[in-house]
Amino acid sequence: MARLLLVAPDEPLREALRAHPLLAEHELEVAAGDVDALCRLRRRAYDVLVTCPWTSVEEDLVLLHEARAVRPGVRGIVLTPHATPSEVIAALRDQVFACFSTPFDLPEIADMLLRAVEAEDWTDGIQVISARPDWISLRVNCRLLTAERVVRFLSEMRQDVADHDRDVLMAAFREVLVNAMEHGGGFDPEQVVEVAAVRTERTIVFYVRDPGPGFDPSDVAHAAIGNPAADPLAHAAERAARGLRPGGFGLLLTRAIVDELIYSERGNEVLLIKHLR
Repeated sequence: MARLLLVAPDEPLREALRAHPLLAEHELEVAAGDVDALCRLRRRAYDVLVTCPWTSVEEDLVLLHEARAVRPGVRGIVLTPHATPSEVIAALRDQVFACFSTPFDLPEIADMLLRAVEAEDWTDGIQVISARPDWISLRVNCRLLTAERVVRFLSEMRQDVADHDRDVLMAAFREVLVNAMEHGGGFDPEQVVEVAAVRTERTIVFYVRDPGPGFDPSDVAHAAIGNPAADPLAHAAERAARGLRPGGFGLLLTRAIVDELIYSERGNEVLLIKHLR
């Protein structure tokens, strides 16, 4: 059983998290404020510290610095009313586990809390190479946990995009990132994928480069996008023959969401381009 510490004067939020089935097996304590949270941390260890949903990212990072001075292993999840791209970058650099701004998605927060509880050797999963509010470059290790954290941070950075558009775009980016980690890096935590996210006045661009040998983008018999119209599941047999897991719909989904999907000659680099209305 893990111990979770939530700084939450917001009763509906804390009761919703307490009642969530993903967290039913874990102990969730509530601190009245930051000072109370630090006092509790001095008395006993906690696995995850969740910041107050009413405080700013700047205040939350100060609390997490103090918390780590007392309990170096504690994972920090930031809840905040609003996060600017610069504040999200600061949270990334300070090794925050995840960041959420309003409106809060309680099932997503609960899921990330569970991931934080179960996470091991996660602190070097995301390396910030360079970052500005409109351009961030990362090196990330090939773990599914890391992919989920990267998607969460980049989604927070693009709160200037309408919710539905952002959600489907991040789904397309996640698909490409996970494919890079799986097929290019073999989900080997010692392998890394390079990621860049760029926001221009009229577009959002994602760049992903995996460490693998690449592939021929015209060879898509194992993917749903290559199916003949008369047989929409033809790729399933091809995947089974190649020893691949069930699936293969990601490329079809991605091409339906983004405006341009461009592969390098080698096939281990890809650009996703979405034109904004």
